[in-house]
Amino acid sequence: MEKVVIYTDGACSGNPGPGGWGSILMYKEKEKEISGGSKDTTNNIMELTAVIKGLELLKFPCMVEVYSDSAYVVNAFLNGWIENWKKNNWKTASKEPVKNRELWENLYKLTQTHKVEFIKVKGHSDNEFNNRCDELARNAIDTVL
Repeated sequence: MEKVVIYTDGACSGNPGPGGWGSILMYKEKEKEISGGSKDTTNNIMELTAVIKGLELLKFPCMVEVYSDSAYVVNAFLNGWIENWKKNNWKTASKEPVKNRELWENLYKLTQTHKVEFIKVKGHSDNEFNNRCDELARNAIDTVL
C-alpha cells in the first residue's frame, strides 16, 4: 500500500463568517497544494473540508498520515468519538445531533477506503507544512470576499 502524507488547516474570519481551507498532499517526491473557501461557514467546517478534499484526491487505497492542528478533527478519531456517534445514529454522548454530520459521514467513509492515521500538530508553531496550510486557508478567504 502506497504512503501519502496530508497536512491540512482551516481558517475562518469570524466564526461563522468567510472561511478557507488548505491541504498539502505528499506522495513520493511530489507535493500538491489545494485550497478553497466559502462565504459563510465555520472554522470546524473548514477543518473537516481540508481533510476530506485531501483524501478525495487519492486515486487508490493508501496508507495516509493526516496532520492537523484541529483537536476537533483529530480527537474524533483518536478518542473514538466518531465510532460512538455512528453507533448512536449520529448523536453525541448528550443525545444531541452531531454537528456537521454530512461532513463527518463523508470523512468516515473515506477513512474506510484508506488506512488513515490522524496526527495532531501544534498550530501556528514551527511546522512549515502546517504554516503553509494556514497560509493557503487564509488566502482562500480572500477569494470568497
